[in-house]
Amino acid sequence: MPRLLPLSLLLLAAATGSVHAAPTPITIEQAMADPDWIGPPVESAWWSWNGQQVEYTLKRQGSPVRDTFRQPLAGGVAAQVADDQRGTLDAANRVYDRQRQRMAFVRNGDVFVRDLRSGALTQLTRGNERASGVDFATDGGLIWNVGNNWYHWNAGSGAIALAAQLKAEKNPADAPKADVLRDQQMRTLETLRRDRAQRDTLREQGERWRQADPTRAPGPVYLGADVEIVDSALSPDAAHLIVATKPKNFEDGRGGKMPLYVTESGYEETEDTRTRVGRNGSAPHALWFVDVATGQVRPLALDALPGIGTDPLAALRKAAGKEPLKGDRTVQVMSDFMGGGIRWSADGSQAAVMLRANDNKDRWIVSVGGDGRMQNRHRLTDPGWINWGFNDFGWMADGRTLWLLSEESGFSHLYTQAGTGKPRALTSGKWETSAPVPSADGKGFYVLCNQQAPHDYEVCGVDAASGQVRELTDLNGVEDFSLSPDGQQLLVRYSGAYLPAQLAVVPAAGGSARVLTDTRSAEFKAREWIQPQLVAVPSKHGAGVVWAKYYGPAQKEPGRKYPVVMFVHGAGYLQNVHQRYPTYFREQMFHNLLVQKGYIVLDMDYRGSEGYGRDWRTAIYRNMGHPELEDYQDGLDWLVETQQGDRDHAGIYGGSYGGFMTFMALYRAPGTFKAGAALRPVGDWHQYNHGYTSNILNTPDIDPEAYRVSSPIEYAEGLQDHLLIAHGMMDDNVFFQDSVNMTQRLIELHKDNWSIAPYPLERHGFTRADSWLDEYKRILKLFEEHLK
Repeated sequence: MPRLLPLSLLLLAAATGSVHAAPTPITIEQAMADPDWIGPPVESAWWSWNGQQVEYTLKRQGSPVRDTFRQPLAGGVAAQVADDQRGTLDAANRVYDRQRQRMAFVRNGDVFVRDLRSGALTQLTRGNERASGVDFATDGGLIWNVGNNWYHWNAGSGAIALAAQLKAEKNPADAPKADVLRDQQMRTLETLRRDRAQRDTLREQGERWRQADPTRAPGPVYLGADVEIVDSALSPDAAHLIVATKPKNFEDGRGGKMPLYVTESGYEETEDTRTRVGRNGSAPHALWFVDVATGQVRPLALDALPGIGTDPLAALRKAAGKEPLKGDRTVQVMSDFMGGGIRWSADGSQAAVMLRANDNKDRWIVSVGGDGRMQNRHRLTDPGWINWGFNDFGWMADGRTLWLLSEESGFSHLYTQAGTGKPRALTSGKWETSAPVPSADGKGFYVLCNQQAPHDYEVCGVDAASGQVRELTDLNGVEDFSLSPDGQQLLVRYSGAYLPAQLAVVPAAGGSARVLTDTRSAEFKAREWIQPQLVAVPSKHGAGVVWAKYYGPAQKEPGRKYPVVMFVHGAGYLQNVHQRYPTYFREQMFHNLLVQKGYIVLDMDYRGSEGYGRDWRTAIYRNMGHPELEDYQDGLDWLVETQQGDRDHAGIYGGSYGGFMTFMALYRAPGTFKAGAALRPVGDWHQYNHGYTSNILNTPDIDPEAYRVSSPIEYAEGLQDHLLIAHGMMDDNVFFQDSVNMTQRLIELHKDNWSIAPYPLERHGFTRADSWLDEYKRILKLFEEHLK
């Protein structure tokens, strides 16, 4: 069981590549084995109600089952929570009342409230439908929703009442649509007129009775039969709702049918998959303001948003021969991140709503008062695209001042904004602020920061009055954190190069960390590893420096040239050059094996990667695969000039975006890399999804040139070196069709120095150890045959 350890001992044990010990030899079988042999990372963790212990989950060895453990802060061994004790657990996502004396959370879909003075736990719901949106009401009770129904719990009486019910249906009180035949029937047939009048009388009486009777629930709020409800938020005083809708039956475009060949039935089957980029884009959202007491629904007009009527893609649209954009640009409520896209102030006097243009170029935050008046508070615009992340926002304790993250300076930083005035930056500099958590006293924030170096993530404290920023941890690889119920401690989940995520507790004011867990296996801890060196590779293409991880022997032989392998991380916008436990932990072990076999390895955070600011992120706009390849060419130069790299024996590999880049490297710079392995690769961006691709390349109908210059299939004729393609046939992210199309193209080009390895039961991220082993044995064989 995990137990408390001194931080110094754990960091020493986690440190790898010790100057006193040679790396432990690794085999390809061990590197690609089921990661259970390493030990499970702490996947999620949260404070207990009294701050005296923490609760966290671990994967069970040899099983997909997750178990929950409790670890006392005072010391001792963690105890697994028994099945019949799970009803005593707290939960990770909780909200506190203003005095921080009670907390509420959703566990297993049900709503609970805990008194932090006595520890008393009260269960408010018990059902099979999941509750969400839990928050404290202004009267001391709670509000939450189940689907489109909102509920209110009265803390004094203990009663739970339906506060509001939203329906995407026609209001029965509304007159029917005009119709000549209907008008003729009602004009000529008195019985039909009398029947309708009697129905209306009964309905009107029922509604009068409902409104006059305080024991009755409010009537449904009808939004019309032509919409679907996307999101809603009830004000803490339960007086108003803000609702986001989209057109009903919005046509997303033709979806894909993915063949499944290895099935339990023995027959080939198909699975529905996503649509391709540009196949109709994103549904437009509309906003509605609802008076709960009367049921009155009022649309919130968006035409006053600054820039809403200006098309940033007008020039591209014209060049493509498309009609100019008619009317205002469409938007969506950004509701796909923690806390949702609609945030009410604690007193219910106003809400903030975050909107994003469907062309990806603008983000707005608007406020909506209790009278339904809307004001623009903040606009972030970008000629490339608005980031997927750094969109956190909320209200300060005064209920009038907004806090928000913005990349307007070129780096994500924390701002406050009073009214509609200019936002005030609380953090600044060429580093990134993320995951802000307001302090318990409302006077500041805790944030993730990489202030000292792009690869060093710590928790920083930010004083809202002075803007003073102070690092509170010294763990180098903080993943995330949470504030204790009393606001005095931080529960930090952190990791290292060979240390899966673990837990430590740090005083909220800063100080020494107390390590709570070490879940690594004895076998894994006993090994010595090559510690990747974090290096700044000079750019010859105007990028300044490109940060990278270098793996090489402790002592190089004088005069010897070493074959080179370069690794390309996936996702495009992802950071792999950091001091955390890598997403690519198997690849890291593989790099140890390569060094063991005489190679040197470089893993780069090429342009487009996360962690380096807005300009680095958008450097690939309309030009994917070009700046990144320049960075890898610079990386190869650096290896040759400083690390005895053998330019004539260099290889490259990676998965997903890394597979795409392997294609681009071999096709666009023939002869540079003698061998490459493209794993689950994008071969043609026309085939990828809308949400990701349209940000970077716009859509194929208005920006066909961006797709032409960015798609590897357009350059396949350049292949002259050795290529391995490996792809899961059940991949519902990058479709296997990408590799099938590339196969056909290479056949047509009469290329004969390539091969393809299909994996019938794997999706985008392989899950079976035998598939990992087969794939990486092929990669190793490719490099051994062609780089030595």
